[in-house]
Amino acid sequence: MKTRITELLGVQYPVIQGGMAWVAEHHLAAAVSEAGGFGLIGGANAPGEVVREEIRKARELTGKPFGVNVMLMSPHADDVAKVVVEEGIKVVTTGAGNPEKYMDMWKAAGVKVIPVVASVALARRMERYGADAVVAEGCESGGHIGEQTTMTLVPQVVDAVEIPVIAAGGIGDGRGIAAAFMLGAEAVQIGTRFVVSKEAVVHENYKQRIIKAKDIDSAVTGRSHGHPVRCLRNQMTREYVKLEAEGKSFEELEYLTLGALRKAVQEGDITMGTVMAGQIAGLITKEQTCKEMIEEMMAQAKELLGRD
Repeated sequence: MKTRITELLGVQYPVIQGGMAWVAEHHLAAAVSEAGGFGLIGGANAPGEVVREEIRKARELTGKPFGVNVMLMSPHADDVAKVVVEEGIKVVTTGAGNPEKYMDMWKAAGVKVIPVVASVALARRMERYGADAVVAEGCESGGHIGEQTTMTLVPQVVDAVEIPVIAAGGIGDGRGIAAAFMLGAEAVQIGTRFVVSKEAVVHENYKQRIIKAKDIDSAVTGRSHGHPVRCLRNQMTREYVKLEAEGKSFEELEYLTLGALRKAVQEGDITMGTVMAGQIAGLITKEQTCKEMIEEMMAQAKELLGRD
């Protein structure tokens, strides 16, 4: 299933793993790449040297291409941007901001840059500044989100830019991949389903919470302060929503969620931790290897699209 994205990344399948904080480390990135997709190490808020170590560990597990997701809001973003170049990483995705300040450095080093966008305006701007592709991410996704759905955002971005578009948000099986291709995307980015992969170094409580999730279990917090985050409902989200309704300050609300994602991912606290997951969680019912997931999804997508 060749597209401009599979050619750009040098991969077999047009499936990219999301650069999820605390989840997208070297085991998962290597496993996705080994399975024919494109794995990503999530820079998140980690210092540059931690990301460097993750890159080197991933290279011990796979000789196939993988990339790094740089979270631009991170206080360590400048260091991570340099580490990417120093370690010879050839593909970077970016989130939570605008990567323009790093574009010249990355381009000079031959790095392919794929920003995550939530609007047509940002997609156009990224194309002007030399992005090689964009990830159009709808609000169905887990973590920090925009306002448009994948169904509405992807075709508008596809119409607005000449570079290839990767669809993200609410995609967890072959039907979602086929739908994304019908909207004009040339690849998909998947996060939530890979969280429950056997290779993901995530606490079993977190995985089981996703596997047992129902369609209505998704919640969005932080809209009142312009920082919406999608996760699964628990005591923490209920307290957050209550405080938000009472008009508490952004700082007070941030204190409630301080370290909450790490608590859920590493310690298994699914009561007061932040269980980031997309709306597709209700569709995910089993733990599999990354290879099993990708091959199952691609077989279904190819059948629906009538492609070899």
